Amino acid sequence: MLNTRRAACAAIAASAILGVSAAADVAYPTRPIKIVIGFAPGGSTDAPMRVLAEAVSRTLKQPVIIENKPGAGGTMPGVVLQSAANDGYTLGIASLGIYRLPYTTDIKWDPAKDLTYVIGLTGYAFGIVVPASSSIKTWAEYVAAAKAQPGMLTYGSPGVATTNHLTMEQISRKAGIRLNHIPYKGTGETMQALLGGQIDSAAETSAWATFVKEGKMRLLVTWGDKRMASFPEVPTLREVGIPLTQTSYWGLVAPRGTDPAIVSKLHDAFKTAMQQPEFKQVLARYDMEPDYKSSADFHRFAVDTMKQEKEILDLLGLSRK
Repeated sequence: MLNTRRAACAAIAASAILGVSAAADVAYPTRPIKIVIGFAPGGSTDAPMRVLAEAVSRTLKQPVIIENKPGAGGTMPGVVLQSAANDGYTLGIASLGIYRLPYTTDIKWDPAKDLTYVIGLTGYAFGIVVPASSSIKTWAEYVAAAKAQPGMLTYGSPGVATTNHLTMEQISRKAGIRLNHIPYKGTGETMQALLGGQIDSAAETSAWATFVKEGKMRLLVTWGDKRMASFPEVPTLREVGIPLTQTSYWGLVAPRGTDPAIVSKLHDAFKTAMQQPEFKQVLARYDMEPDYKSSADFHRFAVDTMKQEKEILDLLGLSRK
């Protein structure tokens, strides 16, 4: 009889717990959701996310607020999520810089294990530009100039060990050239340095697009898997013989241990938002395109990318000792 009573009590307790859990899952969200972005307002990460946030807020019936924390190569969201509650109310954007943090910085967490991957969204557009006044007209001429004076041709990037810098070093090795890297504090500084004649070229995201359209810069090559819609005459790296693509893919993450039911709800809301014409339109302003990855695929991407980033950093001697 005693065992029967205990079993009955246990069953009641279990059903009560399950009931509360189910109710919590159904109720989420009951208050505003915050998304941390590691870049300044108005850029190629911030603008698309604000469009998605507005659409998702309509779906989930709660405000979705963007919080900008620029600096540290866009990696601040990953840091913030390490101390955030895993209740689905603090999310962040994971871009490529996060995956190389363990190899460049003394951190106590693993981006592949200590974040919950919600949904992959898109990637940036990159390219190499020179001033319009430059005598270099094509990628072939760029390579020829670099070979004529090894180590003299300069290029700017937003910093050491950024995606721009590491990819450019890979390009240099594959092209058989040696360049002089000039790091700056951000894309804005790099663009101004190029316009001011302080550097010969720049490896940057599509911040150069307006300058190219205005005739102030010349785009030599892009880094995506196909030609950019805004610059269909400009070849990709693969088309000029460099077997490489780079978009610095990014998406939405949550703290480790976030309830799978909450992750699923967020995933579905953001996937629906990605299909809205407004999202595609804002991406097009930056020559970007939607590039969906499921939660599982986004996590696999993170694991694979961490391995690749370590290999590149080790090869270039940039891994921390």
